[in-house]
Amino acid sequence: MQGIAADFTQTYQGPDGRFLKESGRVVLKRPRKARWDYAMPERKVFLSDGRDIYFYVYGEREATKLPIKESVDPQIPFLFLLGQGNLRRDFSRIEPVPDVQPAAPGDIVLKLVPKRAPEDFKQLLAEVNPGSFEVRRLVIFGRNGSRMDFLLTNVRENYIAPDSEFTFTAPAGVILRKAG
Repeated sequence: MQGIAADFTQTYQGPDGRFLKESGRVVLKRPRKARWDYAMPERKVFLSDGRDIYFYVYGEREATKLPIKESVDPQIPFLFLLGQGNLRRDFSRIEPVPDVQPAAPGDIVLKLVPKRAPEDFKQLLAEVNPGSFEVRRLVIFGRNGSRMDFLLTNVRENYIAPDSEFTFTAPAGVILRKAG
């Protein structure tokens, strides 16, 4: 698969009980390119051009830039959807989880336990339509007890976005600073 475009709803549950729900549009493209345009409740963009990651909240005076190799951001595991890894090599176990309710009837939920993962990434659940193999939901569990659910809708597989979609240009007056 060369690319994916979808609408998403993201929910975050923190170890402290904090809850956040966001939504927007995601576009992924080989190799290692991603664009997450958040529309609600706050407009922001998370972008990977394949080398660096950019994050900007519209209306802020600063945007951040970080080399992709240094990132532990939860959006990065999505790149495996494009074949940016090897499921057998990258995960020690992949097994069905029958006791987890799928978002869509008939889907199956798989647990993927990574062999090597960022410090705060413990495991991943992937909800898959068994007929089309379309991934409909990803759930990322952090070592700190956090949970992030990404529900994908209106998925367009093999959508090839122009490279310009993955170029970040800071708005006038916005300072681009290196994170870290």
